[in-house]
Amino acid sequence: MTTPIVALQQPKDISLGEIEEELSKIWLSQNGGKAAPIATRAATFSMVIYEPEEFQQLLGGLGFYEGPIDGIHGPQTRDGIRNAQNTYQLPITGRVDPETLAKLREEFAKQPGDRQQVTNINVRGFSLADAIAAQNPCRIVTLCPNIGEEDTGVIAQVSAYCPIQKQNTSNLVCSEYVTLRGTKSAMERVGETVTSLMIPDLPKFVWWKATPNTDQELFRSLCETSNCIIMDSCYFSDPESEFLKMQELIDNETYIADLNWHRLSAWQELTAATFDPPQRRAALWEVDTITLDYEKGNAAQALMFLGWFASRLDWKPVSYAEVGGDYDLTHIKFHGQNNQEIVAELAAIPTADFGEIPGDLVGVRLGSTNPNADINCCTILCSETTGCMRLESGGKAQSCLTEQVTALTDQKAEALMAQQLQRWGRDVLYEESLEMTAQILKLNGKEELGVRSQESGVNF
Repeated sequence: MTTPIVALQQPKDISLGEIEEELSKIWLSQNGGKAAPIATRAATFSMVIYEPEEFQQLLGGLGFYEGPIDGIHGPQTRDGIRNAQNTYQLPITGRVDPETLAKLREEFAKQPGDRQQVTNINVRGFSLADAIAAQNPCRIVTLCPNIGEEDTGVIAQVSAYCPIQKQNTSNLVCSEYVTLRGTKSAMERVGETVTSLMIPDLPKFVWWKATPNTDQELFRSLCETSNCIIMDSCYFSDPESEFLKMQELIDNETYIADLNWHRLSAWQELTAATFDPPQRRAALWEVDTITLDYEKGNAAQALMFLGWFASRLDWKPVSYAEVGGDYDLTHIKFHGQNNQEIVAELAAIPTADFGEIPGDLVGVRLGSTNPNADINCCTILCSETTGCMRLESGGKAQSCLTEQVTALTDQKAEALMAQQLQRWGRDVLYEESLEMTAQILKLNGKEELGVRSQESGVNF
């Protein structure tokens, strides 16, 4: 049974001492009555959530969205995006792609200063935190940068939430919320206060709901003080460049986790399972063509899957070419064993009904140009919900092993975050896959490289 205890203070200018004092008052007020349950402050970990939700603020300021600023990509938000895309004659997708975000910023900047107001109710820092705290009582510090307002400093709100009641007792296990609001520049000034709010000697996590920005002082300080920086590449506006930034962070000993990586687990597990039979495992080394179809708008999942697969077979990337066309094709060449040439194709598939996650994988096709090996190589994996008609067309498709991939039950960021917090630690497989993805992306615009590879074992 969920038993909330909420003591919401009036916003006030931020001070580390005042915030801690207000939190102490909450706990003292909960232990005054004999019949009242005893509230225990959780001491598991601290988490900072950077929650800009710029697109909702822009939509609200431009009159396309009347709902709360909450970071939830629900029907009301998608309707607002579609209305804005229709007004500005953009492709109507219901998603904030790079073109849409750039247009929203441009139109918002055109408004006179006195009209750059976002009057929507701002509930960032509570609904999201509840989803995490229900399984992981902790201290959550949410940073909510606001746009279109004068910099008058940072204000703070503090509260407590008690989702867990100990068995056979009346004791409650509670989380602490600290929500800071102000302009982006104001947030930069309080970086030291933010890091000081993270409880010493306990694990420290940062959920950075934006693109990694090593030029931002707040981002750098959080990287230096936290055990793990958590992101979600499905919302990157330019995953090709953001992946390179993430690789730089890992090279500098910053532990990175990507929630979008976990969405690929079903695809990875089924790929490995299809090559379990001995005759197919032997043929795995003959794979020299791989095609990845993904929902148009974000190539992050396709790039990560390709990085994972190539790293397992020790392929060496040698060229990267953006071909374009109706499917925004990208062709990537590798050298495999004995200088074998491998060709990968990434295709952005426009779909009438976009899924919940931008850039979901639609299908994967593996094959071989060696006719003697292709019978055991050819594999088509299709999304259970979207299908993959493009990959299944053609004369040879009927002879391929075809499987359907069932996505995770809940792909939402909040559910994946709760799982991430239960198993935190360095993910070597992810880091090796991202390193391969970064090697691929660094070839963009460069001439083909001659690379020879040594034989090695395979380990999915």
